Amino acid sequence: MTIKVMVVDDSAVVRKVLTSMLDAAAGIKVIAAAQDPIFAQARLEQEWPDVIVLDVEMPRMDGLTFLKKIMAQRPTPVVMCSTLTGEGTRISMQALSAGAVDVIEKPKTNLNKNLPEAAKGLIEAVRAAAKARMSRVRTKPIAAVTQVQEKLTADAVLTTHKTGPLLAGKMVAIGTSTGGTQALEKVMGDLPENCPPIVIVQHMPEAFTAPFANRLNEISRITVVEASDGDALMPGKAIIAHGGKHLLVERGATGFVVRVKDGPPVSRHKPSVDVLFRSVSKCSKDALGIILTGMGDDGAAGLLEMRERGLSTLGQDEASCVVYGMPAAAMNRGAVERQVTLGAVSMEIMRYATTR
Repeated sequence: MTIKVMVVDDSAVVRKVLTSMLDAAAGIKVIAAAQDPIFAQARLEQEWPDVIVLDVEMPRMDGLTFLKKIMAQRPTPVVMCSTLTGEGTRISMQALSAGAVDVIEKPKTNLNKNLPEAAKGLIEAVRAAAKARMSRVRTKPIAAVTQVQEKLTADAVLTTHKTGPLLAGKMVAIGTSTGGTQALEKVMGDLPENCPPIVIVQHMPEAFTAPFANRLNEISRITVVEASDGDALMPGKAIIAHGGKHLLVERGATGFVVRVKDGPPVSRHKPSVDVLFRSVSKCSKDALGIILTGMGDDGAAGLLEMRERGLSTLGQDEASCVVYGMPAAAMNRGAVERQVTLGAVSMEIMRYATTR
């Protein structure tokens, strides 16, 4: 089935390039390109798209305001297109909380040259968005346009990872992607102050992870921070992977610490859930791995390794996922012990914390 897309952006260059790139992708057709939300609203009265690609900063009406109108009128998968700086980042973070499925980065300079490269990620985002269950939204990997990125395993990052005797001590590792921002708001917001240490990989642009961690910290009883190399894992604290860097857990002098490490994308992602899960399996005697909503299969191999080493694993069930991709891939590989609804994840974490 062809995915019908509407592009809303005040730049004629952006509209032209994105339309061309999306139309060239198999199974995608741009049915309308509007210069602002006012024109877009008029076009929506004629034909409604499957996915809307929406600019953040526009005259007459900004993207966030238009997004809220769409979600009130007819919830539709929306991919925000942002420069990811300053006001654009702030509004984009609010858009994710308001129901946007994803955000892709718009180049700040030389659009004619740099936009086609950025559009490759947009194709992945549009295909993921088309699978989103908007009923699960509160009011990625697909072939690129010119070249498919090699799909590496966690070995590409973990070749120098410290190994040694496994350490005791509970920890929770969570991986998520599309739909994960709202899922994590729910899980973190429900956890008590005495929860076990938590490490998280959320597929997210680099500019977003610090503001996202700050937002979770504001709405949670626990402490939530963006990862810094050497941070210690502590009860009542969650550490979120830095965008554009892998997050690993290893043995420190007195307990577990995180490592923020550069390297190639793994399962086409950086940070990668596979890298996090595998690092946990190599250092911990007692950990819980959880795979939440997301497109693709990142995390399936790492979660399977955790289970094969005797660690506990959970997957979000299909009914509560925005996109049942990553949990499905993990389930199909036999990596998931049990599936649970999103609303039960925090309870499962505390149940794990209190078992011997």
